[in-house]
Amino acid sequence: MSADIQRSIDAVWRIESPRLIAVLTRMLRDVGVAEELTQDVLVTALEHWPRRGVPDNPGAWLMTAAKRRAIDFLRRRKVLERKHAQLGHELESEQGQPAADIEASMDDEIGDDLLRLMFVACHPVLSTDARVALTLRLLGGLTTGEIARAYLQPEPTIAQRIVRAKRTLADKKVAFEVPRAAELRERLDSVLEVIYLVFNEGYTATAGDDWMRPDLCGEALRLGRVLVGLMPGEAEVHGLVALMEIHASRERARVDAEGRPVLLLEQNRAQWDRLLIRRGLDALERAAKAGLAGPYTVQAMIAACHARALTVQATDWVRIAQLYETLAQMTPSPVVELNRAVAISRAFGAQSGLDLVDALAADQALDNYHLLPSVRGDLLGMLGRVDEAREEFRRAAALAGNARERQLLLQRAADCGREAASS
Repeated sequence: MSADIQRSIDAVWRIESPRLIAVLTRMLRDVGVAEELTQDVLVTALEHWPRRGVPDNPGAWLMTAAKRRAIDFLRRRKVLERKHAQLGHELESEQGQPAADIEASMDDEIGDDLLRLMFVACHPVLSTDARVALTLRLLGGLTTGEIARAYLQPEPTIAQRIVRAKRTLADKKVAFEVPRAAELRERLDSVLEVIYLVFNEGYTATAGDDWMRPDLCGEALRLGRVLVGLMPGEAEVHGLVALMEIHASRERARVDAEGRPVLLLEQNRAQWDRLLIRRGLDALERAAKAGLAGPYTVQAMIAACHARALTVQATDWVRIAQLYETLAQMTPSPVVELNRAVAISRAFGAQSGLDLVDALAADQALDNYHLLPSVRGDLLGMLGRVDEAREEFRRAAALAGNARERQLLLQRAADCGREAASS
């Protein structure tokens, strides 16, 4: 197979596989079987396309093949006789249609099917880890091996997690539907949580040798854009997309030529992607029009404060501190309080921030969170207490799981040592 054909198949598959799985899951009411049949269609494409060329409308070709496999499956198993008759009639009416016509006749279904699949993959009966893995597998188009590499776990572990998730959905007889109003909020929150977690893992990797995993950021942003197109009336969907767009705009500036982390206040803001910032600010406006601000929208508002500031000095730290206070009231969390302390230190002085950080340290909720000593080291350094700052950076490095971040923290500790020696 030529490299060009392989790249074409890979590109088409990333785009089309969620659509195929979504449609087959609606037909079969079993996400596991739907995925297996979709994989069979990929095998068929790999056999036919290198010899005959990629079809003019590859999505329609794959969809037609997938639907026919689903109908054959229902016939063999004699499942859902009424559905079998309905789908058999549908097949008869489709035979002889051009592939493009078949795809066009299904366009009104695909959007709803993708939305249903997203809610199934992120159903609250599954653990967070299972939701993330299943979402990436079904909607992100990632292979099990790619997901395993992204989370630095053995491939069999991820495979078992996905199998168990699909089995749980089948055992619990989870309906393939968008939940009704009474359940929508719980289910939507779960969907947004998973997309947010996936983006965060890509934005700042918790472990491994790379500071960022751009592919994960891209997949999360793609899923968010799909969701906002399908649920345009939900303010928090717009808010999450706004947050991801603005954060993604900093990607080029967050690492140097050697892949080392560059902290926010040290980034070259000329490298920020102004198009993504504009998209994020537009999404933030849509969130404001759609309803009351929730946690994702408030976080997007904080990100927007940074995005609008062309220099560090122009940053509205007072506004950011106020927004973190609002966020803390919505979602009380020691991590939010730590971020609020940073904003307060910039707005009102390092000692004000340090007082809050010391109160958090006394509470012990963040004892193993490496960013607590990192922030404390930064504030101590601003106050000229470089010996104490050095020890905090060393403690933060010992707690950090990411190799790049650990190197950065050790470098900051060494810098403190040089400052102490020269004073």
